[in-house]
Amino acid sequence: MKLKSLMLAAASAAAATTAQAADLPVAPEPVDYVRVCDAYGARFYYIPGTETCLRVGGRVRTQVVVNNVLEDGNWGDRSKDGYSWLSRGYLYLDARTATEFGTLRAYASMYMTNTNGDGSATLDNAYIQWGGLTAGYATSNFDIYTGQAFMGVVKRDWSDQTTNQIAYTAAFGNGFNATIALEDRSNREVGSYGGTRAPDVVAALGISQGWGSAKLSGALHQVYPDVANNNATGGEDNFGWALGGGVVFNLPMINSGSNIYFQGFYADGALAYIGNGITGLSTTINGSSFSVSDYSGDDTNSGYSLSAGAYIQATSTIGLALDGSYAQVDQNNIVGTSRDATITRYAIDGSVQWEPVSGFVMGADVGYSNSDIDVSGVDDQDELLFGVRMQRTF
Repeated sequence: MKLKSLMLAAASAAAATTAQAADLPVAPEPVDYVRVCDAYGARFYYIPGTETCLRVGGRVRTQVVVNNVLEDGNWGDRSKDGYSWLSRGYLYLDARTATEFGTLRAYASMYMTNTNGDGSATLDNAYIQWGGLTAGYATSNFDIYTGQAFMGVVKRDWSDQTTNQIAYTAAFGNGFNATIALEDRSNREVGSYGGTRAPDVVAALGISQGWGSAKLSGALHQVYPDVANNNATGGEDNFGWALGGGVVFNLPMINSGSNIYFQGFYADGALAYIGNGITGLSTTINGSSFSVSDYSGDDTNSGYSLSAGAYIQATSTIGLALDGSYAQVDQNNIVGTSRDATITRYAIDGSVQWEPVSGFVMGADVGYSNSDIDVSGVDDQDELLFGVRMQRTF
């Protein structure tokens, strides 16, 4: 009897132990959680399963620009838009991996835009960097400073171009660097060009220190007229060139972030390097269509631009900006006149912006420009534009 009781007790204990074991939680499978990557600054995370750090960002912008309100401007032409209402969404992707040859980086930014009901998609940047090598669609290495104004409702004249390129930058320490690059010529053609044959060669020297920064840049450019302009009397292949220099001074005595800059560019047969305001001019002279061009017959045309600007961080949330530029082109054999002429253009643009919350900015902008071709019977072209913008970057 005692043996039977012991066996029943042992069986009951075993059953209870089994039931309790069945109730215990099963150990979870290991999970590869997203980890913060602090090697490249804030907001980077490791892509799960890799040693690549990724930062994802974006921007939403909406703005209204009141187009040229002066006589002979948009408001005086029934076929032209009196205002431009734009909404735009950006996506930024920045992936970086440490290698024995330096950081391997892939960067892409793109945006989609709707302006007055018309939509478009644009590739903003797309490039690979490895050590000092850059390859892809990025800001031209010739560019120096591209303005302080919040919106820039009128074009100011300086080099401001994103282009396909392959470049190498060497850093020498103490903020000194040098760059040599091949850049797509297509974005620097002013006038009627034939097909691409040779890319532009661009070189730059720069320094960046506590007081500010400075840069010298130069470019060689193939002047390659199209079939209609490449004949015994109408044109020939030439090489154009351009030089630029600029300096920016920080103004910490006013407020952190405040600065002032000066720059200048000169070009012969490569006018896109002085700016796209004056090089975009077109009109009618004595019944013939006229536009600025890198060449006139066998001759190259030359020009220069000077610009300056300032940004003042007036308070912790309010910023004031002002830009101005002056450009001049000496063009040979103006169509319809058989003589040379000087084309000039000046522009000024100012803005005020308010950032009540980090990354959220609202502002207003006003700009004026005047263009003149010193040919009898051709009037000045004037522009006066206003704009407001709201923007959130995250």
